[in-house]
Amino acid sequence: MGAQSALRIYKDATAIITGGASGIGRALAEDLAARGAEVVLADLQTEQAEELAAKIRAAGGKATAARLDVTDHEAFTRLVEETVERTGRLDYLFNNAGISHGMGAGARHYRIEDWRRVIDVNLGGVVNGVNAAYNVMIDQGFGHIVNTASMAGLVPSPGTTSYVTTKHAVVGLSHNLRAEGAQLGVRVSVLCPGVIRTPFIEGGAYGREVEGVTGQQSKEMWEKRKPIAPEEFARKALDAVARNEGVIVLPAQWKLFWWLFRLAPKFCLTIATKTFEDLGRTSSAPRPGGKQGAAAATEKG
Repeated sequence: MGAQSALRIYKDATAIITGGASGIGRALAEDLAARGAEVVLADLQTEQAEELAAKIRAAGGKATAARLDVTDHEAFTRLVEETVERTGRLDYLFNNAGISHGMGAGARHYRIEDWRRVIDVNLGGVVNGVNAAYNVMIDQGFGHIVNTASMAGLVPSPGTTSYVTTKHAVVGLSHNLRAEGAQLGVRVSVLCPGVIRTPFIEGGAYGREVEGVTGQQSKEMWEKRKPIAPEEFARKALDAVARNEGVIVLPAQWKLFWWLFRLAPKFCLTIATKTFEDLGRTSSAPRPGGKQGAAAATEKG
């Protein structure tokens, strides 16, 4: 493995960021580079990743772009191995890539392939990243895995059931891996953003738009929850990662929802039910068996 020292925060560190071409991933990459880390932007959006890497290098930072489908375990493993061979270390893995289908429409509109795609990317991609990087970090004696979940991994969020399923799983994975990794020199944190103003709130580049709940409607729904800029999120998140916090909830006011759900889950589920009922009254989403079934949905991207 070569000569190693200890985890670097963040100067002269090496970090791989999946979904690094846009949104939260992009903001994390730019902030990490500004703090002196070398960043690897792993994304299917290769042109955007290349443009961002060039921008970071032009500003005096270190960045490379790599095409990566996080559902491809062999490709993920190869990227980790190549990065370690080139830089001599892997300080951070940000498992950040994620997708959603039919935000706001509800599980009744999902096709089985929608379930599988969201699970493969949002959970399978994290598992692939952990499997590729965890033992490398153990062998070198240090490392920090940072998984992007969501507030939807901590509390109910009706209308996003497939997404919620994966994000709860990512939170559970992160808790367990943090407990295991602590005695092996590997830190693990999980990011649980509230609403961040990124393309994701409109469905993202690889989400599926369910007819009746358009990207614009999704955006309007989330805008009511006062999203923050990804740059603000990244700055605060990286400060928390540096402190080795286990569960990182941002913006901070969203912690109130998490605490309330833990204290009064029945009450919160009642509120969630009412919220979804209100969403149904303002949405034109088709009902199963109607003239416009879920098969009328179109792919975004």
